Amino acid sequence: MSSTAVLPAGACPLENYLTQPDHTMDARIAAAREALGKTTLILGHHYQRDEVIRFAGITGDSYKLAKAGAESAADFIVFCGVHFMAESADVLGREGQQVILPDLNAGCSMADMAEIGQVEEAWRQLVRLGLTDDAGAGMTPMTYMNSTAAIKAFCGERGGLVCTSSNAKGAFAWGFARSPKVFFLPDQHLGRNTAFRMGIPLEEMAVWDPFQILGGNTPERLRKARVILWKGHCSVHQRFLPEHVDHVRAQYPGIHVVVHPECRWEVCRKADSIGSTEQILKTIREAPTGTKFAVGTEIHLVNRAAKLAAQQGKMVITLDDSGCLCTTMFRISPKHLCWALENLLEGQVVHRIQVSVEVKRWARVALERMLEIQA
Repeated sequence: MSSTAVLPAGACPLENYLTQPDHTMDARIAAAREALGKTTLILGHHYQRDEVIRFAGITGDSYKLAKAGAESAADFIVFCGVHFMAESADVLGREGQQVILPDLNAGCSMADMAEIGQVEEAWRQLVRLGLTDDAGAGMTPMTYMNSTAAIKAFCGERGGLVCTSSNAKGAFAWGFARSPKVFFLPDQHLGRNTAFRMGIPLEEMAVWDPFQILGGNTPERLRKARVILWKGHCSVHQRFLPEHVDHVRAQYPGIHVVVHPECRWEVCRKADSIGSTEQILKTIREAPTGTKFAVGTEIHLVNRAAKLAAQQGKMVITLDDSGCLCTTMFRISPKHLCWALENLLEGQVVHRIQVSVEVKRWARVALERMLEIQA
């Protein structure tokens, strides 16, 4: 395990909270937040449910929040997001700062698709083929922010780095300046979309399936590939299909389709624009009155954007009427948040996320390299 979370003796039991209705927590959360004052900062990811994110001091994407936590004077960071985000906040955090994840079940299916043992074995096979060495000469390992601290550390130790959806292009350019090949983890769609937009044809990309020898490829295929993509994906964004774009265009002629780069290549090809969560919100915010948008990303972000856009005379709808939500992010409820805050009031730090010293060292290297690149 690259990080641990220990429940201290004497902590108020979570079970006492889970039996209560969500709405009964509001006044208690507000009171606890006020009593804790500047010692505690609540961070809320864009995909978090409304009942929780309204209590956040800062909202944003995963990297923005981790960076905001590190720059904060707060002693306690209560991260309303998922596990890898809390890990990144701990990696970037200052000495003595403690990071809390209100519900340890709030994971990320994409991050879970790249397990460190599988990645190390894949790298050993690539080394045996002569495509790189253990230090990364010949191939730059690169991981998306949506990965465990162990995977970030793996990349950092081998000369690689971390990227976000907004600076992936710059990260790829950095990688290619260092070596002729890039090994990209764990989201194949972000990697494929980014590489293709940089002019790399699909035939020069290979997908690595960790459950097959050589990732399901021939040695010749891997030697030809400039980009090797880990077979991972976002369970939310993969649900968007090309026919969703066709349907919404037929229903709303002239609508602007904007999607997240974690969507399938075929969907991104049909979209009018592609962007991270922050870029999607910026595109909507800066558009003229009367503009209509169909947005391919998590439904909580879309619904909040729609409310704000309506006040400006714009229309925002989801690209898929089934309304994709991040089920693991949804696990953090007002009850979990209230439990974490009220325990802090009693001097108890629950569900603290701590990345091991060695993993933190190399994960921080990979994250700091990311800061050097241009988006």
